[in-house]
Amino acid sequence: MSWDDSVADFIVHLRVEKSLSSNSIEAYGEDVRKLRTYMEQLGFYSPKEVEPSHIENFLAHLYDLGLGKTSQARILSGITTFFRYLMLEDEIEKNPTELVEGPKISRKLPEVLTPEEIDRLIGAIDLSKPDGHRNKAILETLYSCGLRVSELVNLELSNLYFNDEFIRVIGKGNKERLIPIGSKAIKAIRLYLSVRTTQRVNREFENIVFLNRRGDQLTRAMVFTIIKRLAKATGLEKNISPHSFRHSFATHLISNGADLRAVQQMLGHESILTTEIYTHLDRKHLSEAIIRYHPRAK
Repeated sequence: MSWDDSVADFIVHLRVEKSLSSNSIEAYGEDVRKLRTYMEQLGFYSPKEVEPSHIENFLAHLYDLGLGKTSQARILSGITTFFRYLMLEDEIEKNPTELVEGPKISRKLPEVLTPEEIDRLIGAIDLSKPDGHRNKAILETLYSCGLRVSELVNLELSNLYFNDEFIRVIGKGNKERLIPIGSKAIKAIRLYLSVRTTQRVNREFENIVFLNRRGDQLTRAMVFTIIKRLAKATGLEKNISPHSFRHSFATHLISNGADLRAVQQMLGHESILTTEIYTHLDRKHLSEAIIRYHPRAK
């Protein structure tokens, strides 16, 4: 089994069976190619020859190259997926990454907005301006549905089911999910759509909900700019982005008693472990409350 054949088959597996995006497929391929280059420098020319000690030394090699812990962990995840695939195909009997311990990464807690801060940001939007109703609809949708910014800018009119109070979203890996949408977001989108009918729309983007002034699809960068400008206008000192609304959506749901599995489904997380970070956020809030207000905590 050569590296060329195994990597080519792995790429097909990711594209056809896993339906991953081209960017994700390229990232996985690059991870495996890094390991291949390292192994061939040692005189090994087949994935079957890779041992756990090679993986450990490979990670040390990445460290020597100046790669941080996050990059090392991502590459290890990529080659672990590769060897799991080879095991499924009966090309190897043991996964050499199985017992290898990756670098310990301290997870940075995301910036979360309070409901009052979200109200202040939305309230600062000038609805008399041409983009006012659009910008309000954007913020209401981000917070109401916990969308990724890529999901927001690709949201289609045909995927709005306002009578059922749901929207359909195409997330990572081209996976679809249905998300409830609140009445405030529905109202904001409807008002924006009534304004949208008065502007020129390029035929290519007729089914896209959020458009720029030229009638083209709104970009991710523009959504970032909208939010940064509102934060500055309201004097909000937190370092926020479109993702802050997604974090706030999940944190507020869990802090008010929402089921973790339900939040996982709405966020589109493949693993429940990813969603569990929001339980830590809530615990952090509770700990701060104890420290601040309990007489025995000082």
